[in-house]
Amino acid sequence: QVQVVESGGGLVQAGGSLRLSCAASGNIFRIIAMGWYRQVPGKQRELVATITYHAPSNTNYADSVKGRFTISRDNVENTVSLQMNNVKPEDTGVYYCKSNIYTRPAYATEFWGEGTRVTVST
Repeated sequence: QVQVVESGGGLVQAGGSLRLSCAASGNIFRIIAMGWYRQVPGKQRELVATITYHAPSNTNYADSVKGRFTISRDNVENTVSLQMNNVKPEDTGVYYCKSNIYTRPAYATEFWGEGTRVTVST
């Protein structure tokens, strides 16, 4: 049993900043990677940023957020955050956290959170 919970969403004005957090808990042997995805009405869920837990750590960003968003991890707490700077109206959407986890050696699976809503006002 693994639970993934996002937090930090809310209303922010264009040009402002917001920080999202994702915490994975439960039967976790080792985290493989975690990432943030977002979805808006009428569009498919899209990748925002990912980070791997293998050394050395790798990060990946969507072109639309590169240079504005930063993903980081806290291995001790099994958490990952997304620092969103200079947000734009098109950043509005529901942000989901995805965790790729080994629940025990050689057993890997994928878990999703319920999402946290981000609204960028103009």
